[in-house]
Parts: sequence; structure tokens; C-alpha cells
Amino acid sequence: MRHHSHHDHSSWHDRRACAERASWQSLHFLWHAIGRQHHRRGGGPFGGGPFGGGPGGFGGEGDGFPRGRRFTSDDLQLLLLALLAERPSHGYELIRALDARSNGFYSPSPGMVYPALTYLEEVGHVTVEVEGNRKRYALSESGQQYLGDNRERVDLMLAKLTHIGRKMDSVRRAFAGEEPADPSEGGWVPELVAARRALKNALVLRTSASPDEQRRIAAILARATAEIEGKTGSAP
Repeated sequence: MRHHSHHDHSSWHDRRACAERASWQSLHFLWHAIGRQHHRRGGGPFGGGPFGGGPGGFGGEGDGFPRGRRFTSDDLQLLLLALLAERPSHGYELIRALDARSNGFYSPSPGMVYPALTYLEEVGHVTVEVEGNRKRYALSESGQQYLGDNRERVDLMLAKLTHIGRKMDSVRRAFAGEEPADPSEGGWVPELVAARRALKNALVLRTSASPDEQRRIAAILARATAEIEGKTGSAP
């Protein structure tokens, strides 16, 4: 009978870890490719995709990002200001914060972040404190005003980062054979998951809906959105 050595046990764990990393990387590339393909094809009648989901973007509709994982320069500047509103930070801390919020899906390079910070400094939206060979950035009064003027836009971007991060965590758990996140840990309750899926399926089945039917559906969704946001008095 062959006895498994400690080396065999370690090698098995190493192989499993490599396989999990490969699966995760494959998923990451697949998601990025879906974003590019979706951009080439264009959206469906309900925006972003046939049901307004998938890799849409901040400039349009959907759950995700435009053209894979790209932001406009204005988007990135607003995100940086929002993070600086929470606490003064170094550039690398801002990169890590965006990476953590999206669960590793969006991690802008220093070549994107530092020019954006330089621009924000030049226009007076941030102040800079030099600490040796590093700079600590903080939100200025002008930056607070600009952020306030664009609060709804940046809140939506931050929410989408959190949303896509949650999706990535769900897929990671599935690949690793783990249970879905508990609602108390930020996961979705089964009822909400089922309702989202039912809505998406209902819209997919009406891809060829007439203009009048599309308007009827739009009115229903507008009322539902208003009710979710507590604005039932303003819905048509």
C-alpha cells in the first residue's frame, strides 16, 4: 500500500490552488470579453441588453461597466473625490480602496490614478500634503462643492462597484464549491434573487414587443423604481 507523504499532500493543495486561480482568471477574462462583445453588438430595446442587465455601463444602462471595465476621466475623478471625502489618502490607498470595493474587478493603474489626482490638484478640488517622497491628498472646499453637485452620479457609480464586487464574490464562491453569502454578510435573500431572475426572464420574452407594449412595461418599471426609492407620489 502506498503511503502518502507530506509532500504529496502539499502538492495536492498546490495543484488545487493553481486550478482555482486558473478558473478565477478565466472567469475574469470571460467577463471582460463579454463587455467588449456587448459593446460591439449594442443594446436591446430595454437598454444595456435585452433586459437592461449584464455589462452595460455607467454612461448607459445595465449592471456593469462600459467596454469591459473602463471609466471616463470624469468618472474616475469623481470616484477619487468620493473616496477622499471619507478620509485623506495616498494614491496607492485610493487604488486599493477601489479594488476592495469591487472585489478585485476594478483596480485602476497608477498611470490612470496619479494623473487624475494631479488634475484635481490643479483645479483646486484637492489639497496635497507632502510626506517624504509621497503625497497625501485631501478633499478641498471646492472639491466638496463639486462632489455635492454630482452626488447622485457618484453614488450610482459606487453602488455599481459594490454590486459587481458582490457578483464576483458569488461566482468565486460557486467556483470554490462554497455556500452563497449569507444575507447578514451582504448576500441576497432568495426572494430577491428569484424576483430579479423572473423580471429578467419576463423582459427577455418581450424582446420583440411593440412600442406601445414597451411603453407599458416602462411605466410599470418606473412605478416599481419609485416605490423602491420611496417616491411613490412622483411615479406615473
